[in-house]
Amino acid sequence: MTATQQPPRDKDGRLTPAPPEWTTRPAPPFPEAAIKGLENQVQRANLRHATGTIRAKRARVVAEVDNWQDLRAAGEAIKNRTLRHLDQHLETLEASLTRAGATVHWARDAADANRLIVDLVKATGEREVTKVKSMVTQEIGMNEALEEAGIAAWETDLAELIVQLGHDFPSHILVPAIHRNRGEIREIFREEMGVYGTPAPEGLSEQPPELAGAARTHLRNKFLRTKVAISGANFAVAETGTLVVVESEGNGRMNLTLPETLISVVGIEKVLPTVADLEVFLRLLPRSSTGERMNPYTSMWSGPTEGDGPQNVHVILLDNGRTNALKDPKGREALRCIRCSACLNICPVYERVGGHAYGSVYPGPIGAILNPQLRGVDNPIDKSLPFASSLCGACAEVCPVKIPIADLLVHERHRVVEEKKRHQVNQFEPAMMKAASWVMADHKHLEAAGTASSLAGKLLPIRTIGPLPGPLSRWTQNRDVPMVPAQTFRQWWQENRGSKENHDERA
Repeated sequence: MTATQQPPRDKDGRLTPAPPEWTTRPAPPFPEAAIKGLENQVQRANLRHATGTIRAKRARVVAEVDNWQDLRAAGEAIKNRTLRHLDQHLETLEASLTRAGATVHWARDAADANRLIVDLVKATGEREVTKVKSMVTQEIGMNEALEEAGIAAWETDLAELIVQLGHDFPSHILVPAIHRNRGEIREIFREEMGVYGTPAPEGLSEQPPELAGAARTHLRNKFLRTKVAISGANFAVAETGTLVVVESEGNGRMNLTLPETLISVVGIEKVLPTVADLEVFLRLLPRSSTGERMNPYTSMWSGPTEGDGPQNVHVILLDNGRTNALKDPKGREALRCIRCSACLNICPVYERVGGHAYGSVYPGPIGAILNPQLRGVDNPIDKSLPFASSLCGACAEVCPVKIPIADLLVHERHRVVEEKKRHQVNQFEPAMMKAASWVMADHKHLEAAGTASSLAGKLLPIRTIGPLPGPLSRWTQNRDVPMVPAQTFRQWWQENRGSKENHDERA
């Protein structure tokens, strides 16, 4: 489709489905967004079923590998070594890609990257592009930037297509439509496919083969029509200039081979030094993400090949906060992430509130540390994310590259507290901590505080403390806090275990 053949617009004048309204304004911080997620009973049921199924598959295939812990340690070591010398590996990657015929661009931030992408697409004269599933293009808001420039960007991954047609936002790194069930998907296809392309067939049922068939037919016309595709990359090999995409459906490969122009947006932390390093990650990633021994499709490319595949290959290497994360010796461990989503699937908090509560394309435990690393802790969303965890540590146990997520959450919490102290925005919390310090510093203080609280327990005829006014509301509005007991532990001990007679009787 060329500039003279404009793609159709919907009733609102858009080329593609509008994202949900809440994504166009500042998202609420996690405590507020989590309430909405908890109230969504259908979403909670969908997430419980889906994450439980993926967890079981992952546990089964991981148990098959005798040296799984050695593989994890190797992945951790390769990533750490690469990050320590990232500048050298990036220069090598640029030289290798250029030698292979690709054009390399550098983008400092999201605006920089989107400007490059829009200019590259406009230079082709096209007004419609297809996309491989890519977290980094969502991170920079590429689809909306293209829409504003009069270019339609179409998701071709099945789950991403469901999310896009549903005027929705991904809620999971690997399974973006994990919060939708079959009935909801059927209605989305029936109502939206015909607006933007080939409509769903009459009598479409909720059976997965029929839903997949409708998506295949809808996408086929777009694959055959568009001449520009955009991708990310799971890995970028410096020594050969090879970009790698792993996927399950084959739609990514269609994007990587059919169009005339291919634009790949790659976060700079995706670099691996050598092809040999891929062996470790191509074993770790599919088992950790989809619970498969090997992903069905692995595509690799460097530059154009005459008469075969895209003849114009552009690679945009994106920073967008990654060098800031690299400066922090502790926080940089988050950059080891290979986006497998194992930490999401095992997280009790994510399973109950869903991905939208995190206010970012990176939800769950990894999002709670990655977003503050990439975006800082200046806004209310990112300040709240390090506290969106019970610190149970299950996420760190399943991470294939051994990111100590619980430790990093504590690290980020410390950054948030230090930032608060620097700006002196909240005097109540420091005062509470100082009072607690005074109580815990001397056993007499602790006894006095215990006696006072037990009196409250005797006088107030309630079992739980409900929402409280003022600063305490942040702790009590979302929790059922048990009423303090009418007897302190010291009093109970003295009464039951404290006297010599009681010891003798028990003996």
